[in-house]
Amino acid sequence: MQPLEKNNKKVTKAWAVYDWANSVYSLVITSTVFPIYYNAITKSEKGNLINVFGFEIENSVAYSYTISIAFLLIAFISPILSGIADVGGYKKRFMQFFVLLGSISCISMYFFTSENIAFGLITFGLAAIAFSGSLVFYNSYLPEIATPDNFDKLSAKGYAYGYVGSVILLGINLAMILNPSLIGLEPNTFLGDTLPARISFITVGIWWFGFSLYSFYYLPSSRNKMIKVNILSYGFKKLNNSFKNLKNMEGTQRFLTSYFFYNLGVQTVMLLATTFGTKVLGLETSILIISVLLIQIVAIFGAYIFANFSKKRGNIASLQSMILIWIGICVSAYFVSDATQFVALATVVGLVMGGIQSLSRSTFSKLIPENEEHSTYFSLMDFLEKIGIVLGTAIFGIVESVTGNMRNSLMVLIASFLIGFYILIRIRGLNVLNSKQ
Repeated sequence: MQPLEKNNKKVTKAWAVYDWANSVYSLVITSTVFPIYYNAITKSEKGNLINVFGFEIENSVAYSYTISIAFLLIAFISPILSGIADVGGYKKRFMQFFVLLGSISCISMYFFTSENIAFGLITFGLAAIAFSGSLVFYNSYLPEIATPDNFDKLSAKGYAYGYVGSVILLGINLAMILNPSLIGLEPNTFLGDTLPARISFITVGIWWFGFSLYSFYYLPSSRNKMIKVNILSYGFKKLNNSFKNLKNMEGTQRFLTSYFFYNLGVQTVMLLATTFGTKVLGLETSILIISVLLIQIVAIFGAYIFANFSKKRGNIASLQSMILIWIGICVSAYFVSDATQFVALATVVGLVMGGIQSLSRSTFSKLIPENEEHSTYFSLMDFLEKIGIVLGTAIFGIVESVTGNMRNSLMVLIASFLIGFYILIRIRGLNVLNSKQ
C-alpha cells in the first residue's frame, strides 16, 4: 500500500475540523451551561446536599468524583483499544464509536432533572469518557498526516477551530436560554425554565456528530491488516512495551513526567473553574458566561502566539513560560474576591490554555518514533493525563471536604505545576525541541 501523503490540505483541514466538532462539548457541557444547570437544580432545602444512590453528598463533591471516575475508566480502556487500533486497523472505527457514544450521551442529558440526579451524573460521565476516548485516536493522527515542521502550526489550528466553533454554538444556546421566546416559551430568567438549557445539550450532541462526519470522510483509515488478538491483554501488552521503550528515550520520558504534573493542574482548573466561581465567589451566571467566552476568544490567539514563540525559542522554553503563568494564576485565584478580578484572571487563563494544550500535543508528536504505532504512544500520554485528572479532581474534592474551603485545594495545583516545571528544566539538548526546528 502506498504511504500516506503528508501535509495534504484536505486531510489536515478535516483533522482540524474535528476540534470544531468536539470542542462544543468542552465549552457547553464541561465549562458553562451544564455545570451552571447542575448547580441550579441540585440545590434544595438541604442546601448543597444531594442524594445519589442512597448517599447524601455535597453537589460539587459528587461532580468532582464523577469526573474522576469517568477519567479513571477511560485511562484503562484507551490503552486496550489503542493497541488493537494500531495493529488491527481499528483507529478510525474506535474514534467513530466514541463520537457516537458522546453524541448520544449529550442528547440524553435533555432528560436530566432534579428528580433523577444520578441519571444526569451518569450521562455526564459517559460523555466525558467518549470525549476523552475519541481524542486518543484523534491526536495520534497528527504525526501520521503532517511532517514535524508543521506539528506546532497544525496543532494550534485545530485548537483555534475548536474555540471558534464552540463559541458559535454557545452563542446560539445562550440566545435561546436568555430569550426563551425564540423557541416559543415565555421570557424568563436564566434557567427559570430548564427547557432551553436542556435543549442546548441536544444541540451539542447533534453538532458533535454532524461535523465529525466531515472529518471521517477525509481522515484515512488504518493501513494495517485486521488480525485476531486477545483484546483483554493485547492493549496492555502494547502499553507495557511503550513504557519499556521509554527507557531508551530519556527526553520523551522526562517530558511525559513533566506533562503528568503540569497537565494535572491545567485540567483541574479547566474542569472546576466554573464551580469555583459559583460556589466560592457567588458570581452571577452572566459573569461566568462572559468569563468563559473571554477565555475561548483569547485562547484562539494564545494557541498561535505560543506556537510562534516556540518557533523562535523552542518548545521547552515556551512550555516553561506558560507553566510559570499557570502558577501565577493559581496563586492569584486564592486571593480573588470579586467579579472584576475573576474576569481579569479568566483572560490570562485563556492566553495560556490554548497554548499549553496545543504545544503539549505537538511536542509529544516530535518526541515519538516517526514510524512507530502512534495510537499506542498517544494512549500512553492519555493514560498519564487521565490519571492526573483523576488525582487532581479527587484531591481537589477531598481537600474541600476536609477543610470546608475550595480555595485550599489550589495549593495542590500550585505544587503540581512546580514539579512539572522543575522536570521540564532538565530537558535540554534535544534538537527536535530547540528553536532551530
